[in-house]
Formats: sequence, structure tokens, C-alpha cells
Amino acid sequence: MGFFKEFKEFAMKGNVMDMAIGVVIGGAFGKIVTSLVSDIIMPLIGAVTGGLNFTEWKWVIREAVMEGETVVKPELTLTWGNFLQVVFDFIIIAFCIFLVVKGMNKLKKKEEPAPEPAAPAEPSEDIKLLTEIRDLLKKD
Repeated sequence: MGFFKEFKEFAMKGNVMDMAIGVVIGGAFGKIVTSLVSDIIMPLIGAVTGGLNFTEWKWVIREAVMEGETVVKPELTLTWGNFLQVVFDFIIIAFCIFLVVKGMNKLKKKEEPAPEPAAPAEPSEDIKLLTEIRDLLKKD
């Protein structure tokens, strides 16, 4: 029974729950940014570049073998344009997450009260003894 108790304690820790919430929100945020890239940014880039579509860029290693209308061996390609599109998506998503984290950190700094100055450290025994000796010498 100790294993299940230990697992329950692990699963109910605040950090695990925060991480789970972050993963869910991050997944939803990723979909929003992916839609921003594919539905808004890439069509604008395509319009500026004359209808350029990265996902169609490929390197054909072997052409398809056909017998009439039937494909005997499919085309073998490296779709490096699609890879380029995914890298572009990643850069935009990473930049958006950076902006969100930066904004959250700025808000966090505003919320946190300024730390109170620490009390000065108590002098060591040697310093106390030297101070007493100095004070005694001054009396004479």
C-alpha cells in the first residue's frame, strides 16, 4: 500500500498540478499560434512572394512507377518545404511564448513587495572583545 500512498502524494503536489495545467494551456496556446501562422501569416507571405507555398517544396528521390492509372511504386520524396514550415511555426510559437512569459514576469515583479532590508549581522565574539578593549583604553 506504500507505493500507492507515495504516488498519491506525488500526484497531489502543487508543482505537478501546476505543470499539468501548464501542459493543457500550452497545448491550446500552441493551436492558437499554429492557426495564426497557417491561416494568417503564411497567406500574407504567399501574397507578398507571389503565391509561394513552402509545403509544396520537395526533392524527388525516385519518381512514381505507374502502370496505366495504377501506381505500382509511389513517389519517394524528401518534403523539405514542410520541414521548413514546421520550423517556421516553431520559431513563431517560441517567440509568442517568450512574450507571454516576459509579460508574466513583469506582472509578477509588480505584485511582489520589495524585500525588507535584512537586519545587520551580529558582530563576532572577536569584534565584541576588541570593542570592549578599545572602550576600556579610551577611559584611561
